[in-house]
Amino acid sequence: MTRKKSITIFGVCMIVILFAVSLGTVTAQTTLTDMEQLGQSIFFDTNLSLHENQSCATCHAPEAGWTGPDSIVNAGPAIYEGSVTGLFGNRKPPSSAYATLSPIFHMDKKGLFVGGNFWDGRATGEVLGNPAADQAQGPFLNPLEQALAAPADVVAKVCAASYGDLFKQVYGEAMCEPANVSEAYGDIALAIAAFEASPESNAFTSKFDLTFDGKVKLDKLEQRGYALFRGKGKCHLCHISNGKMALFTDFTFDNLGLPKNPENPFYYADPLYNPDGYDWVDPGLGGFLGSRDEYKDYAAEHMGMHKVPTLRNVDLRPGPDFVKAYGHNGYFKTLEGIVHFYNTRDVLPTCLDDYTEAQALASDCWPAPEVPENVNTVELGNLGLTPDEEAAIVAFLKTLSDGYQP
Repeated sequence: MTRKKSITIFGVCMIVILFAVSLGTVTAQTTLTDMEQLGQSIFFDTNLSLHENQSCATCHAPEAGWTGPDSIVNAGPAIYEGSVTGLFGNRKPPSSAYATLSPIFHMDKKGLFVGGNFWDGRATGEVLGNPAADQAQGPFLNPLEQALAAPADVVAKVCAASYGDLFKQVYGEAMCEPANVSEAYGDIALAIAAFEASPESNAFTSKFDLTFDGKVKLDKLEQRGYALFRGKGKCHLCHISNGKMALFTDFTFDNLGLPKNPENPFYYADPLYNPDGYDWVDPGLGGFLGSRDEYKDYAAEHMGMHKVPTLRNVDLRPGPDFVKAYGHNGYFKTLEGIVHFYNTRDVLPTCLDDYTEAQALASDCWPAPEVPENVNTVELGNLGLTPDEEAAIVAFLKTLSDGYQP
């Protein structure tokens, strides 16, 4: 049993107040600044990859809630192919929206690791002072993603792009000189983070948000779901929902006991990238902690933990038949499935490890956790929710999609 995560009411309120103050002027903004516009151009530029076929938006598309935009991929492996044909990452793309609000990675006074970006927190913010900017530097050089060889390649492509003059205007022409590659590469990442922090990404325009302006009301089912979310369902303990501009995450890490995703293509990757084959187990936060001398003593007790994602845009999709994937490995394909898992994980019998979500739901069972150690048994697993209560929570989650029109 893991130690229950607790955040004082004062701490929660201060987080919400600080974010609300810092974002209050941003949400009133109607046009992008030069830096945000530059970041937007970089974000959508497929030329910034080895075969000029992948951009940030390839895995973080606005119409899909700033995550994977391919319904077929989401319904199957949920892991996206990189610029090089046949090479895949090992985790589902997280949402890039609202990720800019994550604090610099640290251990808090309660001994909980908080902040950073990527599912395992490894984009700490220690390099550029901004976890979202640290994260933005990663995919360009990852051989399983955009696969460019070096920062100099990224800088050269940006300087030669149609928006190259805007890059020079924002950061200075000297940033395109070879001697300044390192600084320029950081500037590119900071521009991406600026766009990700803009109201085009962090919009706060969901039905839930509009209730605070008196423009709309949640219906009875949604209201019931919100009450359950904050009460019996225990969702609020990690996905903090305190009032206007709630971020629906506490930026901590958890092992939810998710099963392996049997369709993850990383299991069949070249041994150069995955020498363990199908026996590979995602270490999550524990793997990152083990790579740092100051944190390695904490690695074992954090194996299998992944970042608590925001629930904003969790149901945003381009059409009703579009499939989204949930969980760090994309095992779940429906909100109904993952809510039912949270409710019954420790109640139902154990399935075979290769059961998909659909097979598990049909058989009324769940596969064993991918990482059985450190599973959170305090805040989920046996919630005692009825089917109607599960449905109400799902209805509430659907109110968190940006772009709502009354």
